Amino acid sequence: MNKSKGNTDLTKGKVWKVIVRFALPLLIGNLLQQLYNVTDSVIVGQFLGKEALAAVSASFFIYYFIISFVIGVGSGTSVVISQLFGAKQFQKVQLAFSSFFIFMLVGGVILSIGGIIFAEPVFRLTNTPEEVIPQAVAYFRIYIGGTFLFVTFNSIISILRGVGESVRPMIFILITTILNILLDLLFILVFKWGIEGAARATVIAQGIGMCVALAYVNNTHPLLSIKKQDMLFDGKLFKESLKIGLPTSVQQCAIALGLIALLGIVNSFGTNTLTAYGAAGKIDTIITQAILTLSGALAAFCGQNIGAGRLDRVKKGLRFTMYANIALGLLTFAAVYLFGDSMMRIFTNDADVIVIGKEYLLIICGFFIVHGALNVYNGALRGAGDTLFPMVTSLVCLWIIRIPLAYYLSSWLGRSGIWWAIVASITIGLIVTFIYYKTGIWKRRCIIKDETSP
Repeated sequence: MNKSKGNTDLTKGKVWKVIVRFALPLLIGNLLQQLYNVTDSVIVGQFLGKEALAAVSASFFIYYFIISFVIGVGSGTSVVISQLFGAKQFQKVQLAFSSFFIFMLVGGVILSIGGIIFAEPVFRLTNTPEEVIPQAVAYFRIYIGGTFLFVTFNSIISILRGVGESVRPMIFILITTILNILLDLLFILVFKWGIEGAARATVIAQGIGMCVALAYVNNTHPLLSIKKQDMLFDGKLFKESLKIGLPTSVQQCAIALGLIALLGIVNSFGTNTLTAYGAAGKIDTIITQAILTLSGALAAFCGQNIGAGRLDRVKKGLRFTMYANIALGLLTFAAVYLFGDSMMRIFTNDADVIVIGKEYLLIICGFFIVHGALNVYNGALRGAGDTLFPMVTSLVCLWIIRIPLAYYLSSWLGRSGIWWAIVASITIGLIVTFIYYKTGIWKRRCIIKDETSP
C-alpha cells in the first residue's frame, strides 16, 4: 500500500506550482476559518449592538491567550510530522499524531474548566469597560466550555496539513462555517438567546466539525487513525514535538499576554475604541490570510524538503513566497484605502467606531509587506524546526518595544499611538529575523538529520 497516497509530496515538481497548488485550498480553508471567527462579531454587532460586539472582541484576546500553549505544541507536532513524512517514515507519523491528539484532548478539558471559573476576574483585570463585562462573561463561559472540541478539531486539521493535505481540511472548515452562520442566525434572531446564542452556535458547529473530521481520519485516511488500538502515546516523539513546539507555545502565550496588555491600553480609551479595535482587527486578520497561508504552506514545504535533504528547493520556495508577499501588500493597502469605511460597516453603523477602525486599518495595512516578510522568514524557520529564535525575537519585540512604546505614544498621539507602536515592533522584528536567516543556523535544526545522513 502506498502510504503517501492522498497526501501531497512537496519535494517534487516546480517550486512555485507546488506551493500554489498546496496553498490555494489552504487559503480557502483559512479564509473560511476566519469567516467562522468573524461570524459572531458581524451578527452580534448588527443585531445586538456595539456593547455586545465589544464583549466578543474582548473575549477573543483572552481566549487566544488561554489556548496559546496547545497551539504552540500543535505547530511543533506539525513540523515533526512534515519532516517524518518527507523522510517516508510513515509509522512514526501515526505515533506522533496519536500522542499529540491525546495531549490536546486532555489539555482542552483542563482549559475549559479553568476558563469558566476565572472568567469574570480576568475581564476586570484587563480593564474591560463596566457596561461590557456582563455580556463578555456570559459569552466567554459558554465559548470556552467547548475548548476541548476546538483544540481536537484543529489538531486534526493541523496534522492533515502537515502530511500535505489541504483540500479536506478546507471542506471540514467549510462545514463548520456554514453551520456557525446558520446557528447564529437561528439562536439570535429566532430564539432570541442574545450573545449566549452566538457562543452556543460556535460550540455546536465545532463539535459537529470535529465529528466529521474524526470520521474521515478513522475510516479513510491511509496514515492516521484515532481508533482505540492506534491511540498510543510515544514519549520520545512527543518530546521532539515539545522541543520544537515549546518555544512556539511560550511565544504564543507571550504574544497573547501582550495582546491582553495592549487591550488594557485600548480599553482605557472607552467602548468605541475597543469595538473598533476588535472589528478592525478581524478585518486585518482576514486581509492578511493570503500571506499567512503562504507562510504556512512554506513551513510545510520546507519541512518536507529539509527532511528529504533538498535545501536548494527551500531557498527557491522562500524567494517565490517573498515576491508574492510584495504583490499582496500593494493590493491590500489599495483595498483598505478605497474601501476601509465599507469594511467597517459590515460590523457596525456607528460613525465614531467606523472612523477609529479605518484609522487602525490604514496604519497597520500600510506595513503589510513588512509584516508579510516577517511571516515568510518565520515560516521557513518553523519548517526547519527552528522555533527558538522566533520566540525570543517575538518576546523582545512585544514586551520591550511594542507595549512600552504603546504606553508612551498613546499618551502623546492618543489611540493612534497604539497602532504606530504595533508597526514599529513588526519592522524591528523583520530586520533582526532577516539577519538571523542569513547566518544559515536554521539549516542544522532538522530533527531527523541523524537518521537520514549517510
